[in-house]
Amino acid sequence: MGMPDAEGHGPPEGLPDLPPEWGRVVVPDDASALAEEAAQLRRELRRRSTPTRRLRPPLHLPVVILLVALLTTIAGLAAVTWPRSPRSPDRPTVLPYPSSSEPPVLTGRPLPALDLVDVDETPVPLRGLLPAMIILVDACVCAEEVAAVAAVAPEGVSVVTVTGGRTVASTPAAGGPVTALADPAGGLRAALRLSPRPDTAVALLVDRNGTVVRVLPALSAADDYRADLTRLAA
Repeated sequence: MGMPDAEGHGPPEGLPDLPPEWGRVVVPDDASALAEEAAQLRRELRRRSTPTRRLRPPLHLPVVILLVALLTTIAGLAAVTWPRSPRSPDRPTVLPYPSSSEPPVLTGRPLPALDLVDVDETPVPLRGLLPAMIILVDACVCAEEVAAVAAVAPEGVSVVTVTGGRTVASTPAAGGPVTALADPAGGLRAALRLSPRPDTAVALLVDRNGTVVRVLPALSAADDYRADLTRLAA
């Protein structure tokens, strides 16, 4: 057991030795004598624990974040699955026709390397006929307009008519300087991105290098393209 203190008191029976700097340890017979020390100790513990509680984030913040994420997901699903009114069957889709102030898509670009077919359904490379004025007659026979082109086309410039499907259009004059071809796949019309218009022929002027120098959305009088034909022959 431990050494007695200055007054001859040793540690209580059954307790281990206590540090000498603690001094004399007195255990009262009545525990209520320690009430004041206990209250002070509790106040001290509460004071030390208060800052820790203040550092905790409020519990409602994660709930708000979760609610915002849930509402965003629901709004996105509603936008995707919201029923749309069906298109009326008696309301056809209208493709805008380019105005005269807007150059067609092929102007200044190479002519697509397309193989068309003649009256015998023999493949004919379109680029092998250049320079040429190519006239699409899938929406209009336009025999008079084609004959006018053939009449003013200079030597060395081909005049080519192109129909859709496999039916080749008859030339305006037997033996005339017009090559009649058909475009079964519709590749030339698709490359132009010009929808057919009734009683209207579209013409392309293509130089010997294969570049589309001009597109005429509606073939008209010869004076509109005579100078272009002359430049193609140069």
